[in-house]
Amino acid sequence: MIVTRNLTVFVLVAMAFMLAACVGRPAQGVLIPTAGIAGTSLVPIYAVTNRERSTSDPGEMFSGERAGKTSYAAITVSIPPDTARKVGEVQWPVSLPGNPVTDFMTVSADYIDKPRFAASITAAAKQSGRSKVLVFVHGFNNRFDDAVYRLAQIVHDSKAPVIPVLFTWPSRGELRLRAYTYDRESANYSRDALESLLNMLTSYASVGEVTVLAHSMGNWVTLEALRGRAIRNRLAGTKNDKLKEVMLVAPDVDVDVFRTQLQRMGVARPRMSLFVSQDDDALALSRTIWGDVPRLGDVNPQQEPYRTELADDRITVYDLTHLAKPGDDAHDRAFEDVTSVVAMIRQRMAQGQTMSEHRAIDNPLTKLGDRVTTLGR
Repeated sequence: MIVTRNLTVFVLVAMAFMLAACVGRPAQGVLIPTAGIAGTSLVPIYAVTNRERSTSDPGEMFSGERAGKTSYAAITVSIPPDTARKVGEVQWPVSLPGNPVTDFMTVSADYIDKPRFAASITAAAKQSGRSKVLVFVHGFNNRFDDAVYRLAQIVHDSKAPVIPVLFTWPSRGELRLRAYTYDRESANYSRDALESLLNMLTSYASVGEVTVLAHSMGNWVTLEALRGRAIRNRLAGTKNDKLKEVMLVAPDVDVDVFRTQLQRMGVARPRMSLFVSQDDDALALSRTIWGDVPRLGDVNPQQEPYRTELADDRITVYDLTHLAKPGDDAHDRAFEDVTSVVAMIRQRMAQGQTMSEHRAIDNPLTKLGDRVTTLGR
C-alpha cells in the first residue's frame, strides 16, 4: 500500500511538472544563433560542463550524458524588453527562430577551450570593470539550454554587476524516476569538476571574489565540492579564499548529511544563505523517495532543532513560504520573485554587503515584514 501510494504521488506530481514544463518549449535547436535586434538586452554566459557534446541536436550543444573531461562554451542570450515580458520568467519561443521582441533567443554560441575561457574571464573583467564572478549550479531536470537561459534571466533581472559562469552537470532533463536517480548519480560524478572550477576561478588575478548560487539538486554538487575543497585547503594551509558567499536555494539535500558536510568544512567555510519553502512539492516528492527524511530546502526554520542549529552555524535563512501566490511553483519561487534571491544577488554584488549583515534600510527582504522570516543573524 505504501509503495503504491508513493508511486501514485510521484506520477501525479511529475505529470503536473511535465505539463507546466512542456508548454511552449521547443524540443530542439534553441541554441542555434540568430541575429539580434536593437532594444533587447544581451547577456554573455560562460559555461563549464562535464556533459558530452550533443551529436543529435546542434542547437543543444551538450547532452545529458557524462563526459570524461571538462568542456567550455561562450553563449550570448538576447532578452526582450521588460515591457514585453514578465520579470522572473524565461520566455521560450513557441517556435524557432522565435521573435526577439518577445522571446529569449541565442545570438552566439561557441565551443571554446580552457585557455580561451580564462582569457574571456579576464577580458570581461577588464571591459566591464567587474571582478566578481557568480557561479550558478542548476538542479534536477535541466538541459544545457535550460540552464543557460535561466542564468541569463537571473543576471538580467537582478542587474547584478557580475561575470556570470554556469557550471552545468549531466542532467538528463527528463521528469522520470529513473532520470532522477541518474541525475543524482551525475551530481556525485560532478563534485570534483565543480571543485576544480572554483579553484581555477579563485586563482585568476582578474577575479576578486566568487559567489556560488545553487538550486535544488545542484546544492548537493555544491556542498560536496565545498566539503572536498575545505579539506584540501586546510591541509594546504590556504588562507584569504576568494570564494566568499554561497546561496543555497531549495536544496534537495538530506538534513542529516548537510550537518556532516558542515562539520567537515569547519569554520573557515564561505558565508552561507539558505532559502526554504515548506510548500515545495518537488522537495516533498524527493523526501518521499529518500525515506521520508527531511530535505534541507523545506524545513521550517522556526522549529527546533533547525532554529538553534542554523543560528549556531551562522547560516542566514530566508523562509519564502509566505511569498506564495496562486499557481506559482515554490521550487522556483526564489528566481521568479524579484523580491527574494534576485534582489539579494543585486544587493550583494552591487554593494559588497554580506548577506549576514541585515540592515532594514538596504535589505529588500526585510521590507516584506512578516512575509519573510530571517534567522541566523
